[in-house]
Amino acid sequence: MTCAFLFSRSTHDLWHAVKKLLDERHSPDGYTIGWNCGESGDQTVFHAHLHVIPRFADEPYAGRGIRNWLKQDENKRLKTQEQTQP
Repeated sequence: MTCAFLFSRSTHDLWHAVKKLLDERHSPDGYTIGWNCGESGDQTVFHAHLHVIPRFADEPYAGRGIRNWLKQDENKRLKTQEQTQP
Protein backbone atom coordinates (compact mmCIF):
# COMPACT_ATOMS: atom_id res chain seq x y z
CA MET A 1 0.00 0.00 0.00
CA THR A 2 1.28 3.47 -0.81
CA CYS A 3 0.64 6.61 1.18
CA ALA A 4 -1.10 8.37 -1.71
CA PHE A 5 -4.39 8.07 0.18
CA LEU A 6 -3.07 10.56 2.75
CA PHE A 7 -3.98 13.51 0.58
CA SER A 8 -7.56 12.57 -0.18
CA ARG A 9 -10.51 14.85 0.46
CA SER A 10 -11.93 12.43 3.02
CA THR A 11 -8.66 12.58 4.99
CA HIS A 12 -8.80 16.37 4.91
CA ASP A 13 -12.39 16.35 6.15
CA LEU A 14 -11.57 13.82 8.89
CA TRP A 15 -8.64 15.91 10.10
CA HIS A 16 -10.80 19.02 10.38
CA ALA A 17 -13.50 17.12 12.30
CA VAL A 18 -10.92 15.74 14.75
CA LYS A 19 -9.28 19.16 15.14
CA LYS A 20 -12.64 20.78 15.88
CA LEU A 21 -13.41 18.19 18.57
CA LEU A 22 -9.98 18.48 20.19
CA ASP A 23 -10.07 22.30 20.02
CA GLU A 24 -13.43 22.33 21.81
CA ARG A 25 -12.51 19.77 24.47
CA HIS A 26 -8.85 20.57 25.18
CA SER A 27 -7.92 23.94 23.57
CA PRO A 28 -4.40 22.89 22.54
CA ASP A 29 -1.86 25.43 21.33
CA GLY A 30 -0.91 23.30 18.33
CA TYR A 31 -0.74 19.78 16.93
CA THR A 32 1.77 17.18 15.87
CA ILE A 33 0.31 15.10 13.06
CA GLY A 34 1.86 11.99 11.60
CA TRP A 35 1.33 8.95 9.45
CA ASN A 36 3.35 5.76 9.72
CA CYS A 37 3.89 4.36 6.21
CA GLY A 38 5.82 1.18 5.46
CA GLU A 39 7.80 -1.03 7.81
CA SER A 40 10.70 1.44 8.12
CA GLY A 41 8.16 4.11 9.01
CA ASP A 42 6.89 1.89 11.86
CA GLN A 43 3.64 0.95 10.16
CA THR A 44 2.76 -2.36 11.80
CA VAL A 45 -0.88 -2.62 10.73
CA PHE A 46 -1.29 -1.86 7.04
CA HIS A 47 -4.32 0.40 7.06
CA ALA A 48 -4.74 4.17 7.23
CA HIS A 49 -3.71 5.35 10.68
CA LEU A 50 -3.39 9.06 11.41
CA HIS A 51 -1.81 10.32 14.64
CA VAL A 52 -3.25 13.64 15.83
CA ILE A 53 -1.41 14.70 18.96
CA PRO A 54 -2.59 17.87 20.72
CA ARG A 55 0.35 20.00 21.93
CA PHE A 56 0.48 22.64 24.65
CA ALA A 57 2.86 25.57 25.15
CA ASP A 58 3.66 24.52 28.74
CA GLU A 59 4.87 21.01 27.80
CA PRO A 60 8.52 20.25 28.54
CA TYR A 61 9.02 19.42 24.84
CA ALA A 62 6.88 22.22 23.41
CA GLY A 63 8.22 23.35 20.08
CA ARG A 64 9.92 20.03 19.47
CA GLY A 65 8.11 17.92 16.93
CA ILE A 66 8.77 14.58 15.32
CA ARG A 67 11.88 15.88 13.53
CA ASN A 68 13.54 16.55 16.89
CA TRP A 69 13.18 12.90 17.84
CA LEU A 70 14.31 11.68 14.43
CA LYS A 71 17.46 13.81 14.56
CA GLN A 72 18.71 12.31 17.83
CA ASP A 73 22.20 10.76 17.69
CA GLU A 74 20.71 7.37 18.59
CA ASN A 75 18.71 7.46 15.33
CA LYS A 76 21.59 8.30 12.96
CA ARG A 77 22.26 5.74 10.24
CA LEU A 78 25.56 3.94 10.11
CA LYS A 79 27.61 5.05 7.13
CA THR A 80 27.50 2.53 4.33
CA GLN A 81 30.46 1.69 2.14
CA GLU A 82 28.94 3.73 -0.72
CA GLN A 83 28.69 6.81 1.53
CA THR A 84 32.33 6.64 2.61
CA GLN A 85 33.90 6.25 -0.85
CA PRO A 86 34.92 9.41 -2.75
